[in-house]
Amino acid sequence: MRRHSCFVFLFCGIFLPGILGFPQTNTSIDCDSLLPNYEGEPQTSAPPYIIAVSFDNFDPGNEVQVTLEALGDAGFKGFNLQAREIDGDVPVGTFKITDPDTKGLACHNMTNSAVSHANSDVKQKVTTTWIAPHDVKELQFIATVVQSPENFWVGIQSKTLTPTHSESVNATGKSKRKVRFSI
Repeated sequence: MRRHSCFVFLFCGIFLPGILGFPQTNTSIDCDSLLPNYEGEPQTSAPPYIIAVSFDNFDPGNEVQVTLEALGDAGFKGFNLQAREIDGDVPVGTFKITDPDTKGLACHNMTNSAVSHANSDVKQKVTTTWIAPHDVKELQFIATVVQSPENFWVGIQSKTLTPTHSESVNATGKSKRKVRFSI
């Protein structure tokens, strides 16, 4: 009888959540390829998601607000968001985790170099803060978004952000350089 009870508990723990439709939280997305751990193929249609950023330019140490948002009612359950240099394949910068639906990932052994879903609840929008590193070129934020195991999009891109490389700019954004006029 004891063996039977163990089998029932094991069965319920493994199969019941899937049978009843409870969300699974084992979705992971590869840091390099940005492919989820599904056997399916990514969608080739235009993604119903956008990545919005708070600035077009950045300096090292700047904080850029990044929002991944569903268009219309096309919610999503999972995602992986990174900043990568144009034509680069390694994440750059770090993320401050500010949204309870997000968590940081350590891609290439760099803490919070990517941000992902913290749960499989349906989300309409997540917001995070990215901190710009030193010595980086033009970049884009790139994401994989998972609506369901059958519907996911890989390689969604933000607009391009450009480093300002202006070490002579003070906190108000005005240049410290002096201009001389000859009269």
